[in-house]
Amino acid sequence: MTVATYAAAQLLRVLPRERITRAVGRLCDARAPAAVLNTVVKLYARAYRVDMDAAEVLTSPYESFDAFFTRKLREGMRPVCSDPGAITSPADGRVEDIGPVTEGGRLTIKGQPYRVEDLVGDPAEATRYDGGQFAIVYLSPRDYHRVHSPVAGRVSLIRSMPGELFPVNAIGERHVPGLFARNRRVAIVIDTERQGRVTVVMVGAMIVGRITVSAVDARDVPLGLHTISPALPVACGEEIGKFHLGSTAVMFVERGVAPPWSRAPGPILYGEPLDGGGQR
Repeated sequence: MTVATYAAAQLLRVLPRERITRAVGRLCDARAPAAVLNTVVKLYARAYRVDMDAAEVLTSPYESFDAFFTRKLREGMRPVCSDPGAITSPADGRVEDIGPVTEGGRLTIKGQPYRVEDLVGDPAEATRYDGGQFAIVYLSPRDYHRVHSPVAGRVSLIRSMPGELFPVNAIGERHVPGLFARNRRVAIVIDTERQGRVTVVMVGAMIVGRITVSAVDARDVPLGLHTISPALPVACGEEIGKFHLGSTAVMFVERGVAPPWSRAPGPILYGEPLDGGGQR
């Protein structure tokens, strides 16, 4: 470990992360003169190599930086895998880890041990995924930050969990034990006819204090369990939530509903199959 990395790790522990996140959130939500905001957006897009050609064409400028960050894509930019048996990526980003869940509901993420129940927030729910599979997609600052259903089904439950706001980056992953289970999380539960139950966990991070989901009409998902009645039908690839600044999506599927995922770690777009096959 370099001196700089060690210093950064120690700084993470003492920073007022919640206050910083709230302050940045207010700044991102604030309206600014169009000329100023356009300049900020152009500088950000250039610095992070954001693909603005993929963004929805607007008839008026973005109202805030948050509106830019949660921008929609142009129609047809993300063809969704047409195989009804496929399970697809819930987000644009990078597959950071992918693999099996043990019979005891344990998994290893970036070399760190985790329990499914700590990520989904419910021990009984977690047992569904014993012997199943998981995938983690990291959304970088340059990525599109809306989250989409990896399957066709019905959103039946939303579980919003409190937590820390450590940054989800290389330093955070290396120096914060149980990072993904310690941070603020929102689990979206989707019941399907072909793939059993699928859960997508949206993990918050420093600067990412706000998560919104399609099934709950709120600026930020209130803490607790939200039963969606009637359940909300979703098509594979349909939007189910968004991060207000970037983070990570963790997905779980039950045992036997899909062959072992063969997707190697690396870039991925929402709608692409995790088994590396399927028709687009």
